[in-house]
Amino acid sequence: MYDSLELEQTSTVDRAADALRQALFAGDLEPGTPLREVALADSLGIARSTVREALGLLAAEGLLTRIPYRGVLVAALDPADVHDVIAARLALEEAGVRAWPTASPEAREAVRDALGAYEDAARSGARPGPLAEAHLAFHRALVALSGSSRLVATADSLHGELRLALAGVDRRRGNAQQQAAAHRALLDVVAGDDTAAAVTAVRAHLADAEESIGEAVTR
Repeated sequence: MYDSLELEQTSTVDRAADALRQALFAGDLEPGTPLREVALADSLGIARSTVREALGLLAAEGLLTRIPYRGVLVAALDPADVHDVIAARLALEEAGVRAWPTASPEAREAVRDALGAYEDAARSGARPGPLAEAHLAFHRALVALSGSSRLVATADSLHGELRLALAGVDRRRGNAQQQAAAHRALLDVVAGDDTAAAVTAVRAHLADAEESIGEAVTR
């Protein structure tokens, strides 16, 4: 009996987190917006404790920020943050693309599968949230070519910080299929025989990402 009650509570928390996540990715809650537990509980028709747990989940994903004496706010990056995160991503993804020649067949196939899923999401007109998830899954798979679970965990942490900003970029651009095609072109270079060209390609790709995300966070 108690196990059932616990599972039901978890389900309620997950549903609340999903509702908030959708609002964030849809742009209904702008970066820096404070989130009040009482108001959210009333709006969602759930207990305040459930809202608190849902907010904790989103904070762990990097979508929200807890600030002492101010509460929970929608995460906001500035251009310096974006530059720092992209620099860290570059180190991780360079390690991945350099490892392509010696990576396992399974790791290489995971990159191709992730790109296919991203292309499918773009073609189907997926919402900004799922589209950003598919986008970042491709980059995660690039890092995983390194064979290091610690590098992948670091990438996951960085992606959490970028997910909200990236969804905003994708929402404003409205050219998901074009972006997916750019990732297909990147993979074509990475999967070639020229490691130097692959490194150059990933550097150029992330430089473009920094410019786009930097513009988004200053609006």
